[in-house]
Amino acid sequence: MEGETVRGDVLLRKLKPQLIDILTADPDLLLQHTDALGLLTRREYAHVKSITNPSHEVRDLLDYVIEKGSSKSYSLLHHLQKKEMQDTFPRLEFLHKLFQINSTAEKCGTKRQQPISIEELPSKQLCTNTVVTEKQLMLVASKMGRSWKQFGRVALGIETVKLEQIVEDNPCNLVEQVFAMLRVWSMRERSKATAKCLHCLLSDGDWALPRESIKFLLDDT
Repeated sequence: MEGETVRGDVLLRKLKPQLIDILTADPDLLLQHTDALGLLTRREYAHVKSITNPSHEVRDLLDYVIEKGSSKSYSLLHHLQKKEMQDTFPRLEFLHKLFQINSTAEKCGTKRQQPISIEELPSKQLCTNTVVTEKQLMLVASKMGRSWKQFGRVALGIETVKLEQIVEDNPCNLVEQVFAMLRVWSMRERSKATAKCLHCLLSDGDWALPRESIKFLLDDT
């Protein structure tokens, strides 16, 4: 694997034994959240739900997500960091910094031989500069198109119900909808919501914007 980017599915596979041990405490809750994220087909959902052995239930669920590739795997890993999940599974706390570094590394094209461990965390984040400003968020919002919800779900980890609320609050105004979504992300991430990290997130995936159009995020502020 030397010289390859740390893909989400590779990371999830490496973490699978540890996650199985943790998540078997309440596999049905994990199943319901995974289903709500749209990560399982109805057939896959029915199969996992029919399993009576908790560890096998979690194992098969993780395998299904891993088979769907990097973006889906990162989506699940990101969701496992949320407070509602960590309240039920406190041992998931280790994922917070681990996922933050690896997710950013993949989107920024950083090369690693293997997933980073907590002991290896650098003193500075991979993408670091000043916190993104509202002016920059508005400029980005003016450049995004119809894939903004996909970007919000997959790259920013914003739940569908929140995106739907944003649409209701800003009817018929795409730019304001995108701006509101970006503000939710920036307020959640606080000091981690830097202009360079936003540039990284916007440079990869089906929602990717032309790098020249978002070059202003890399300018010194």
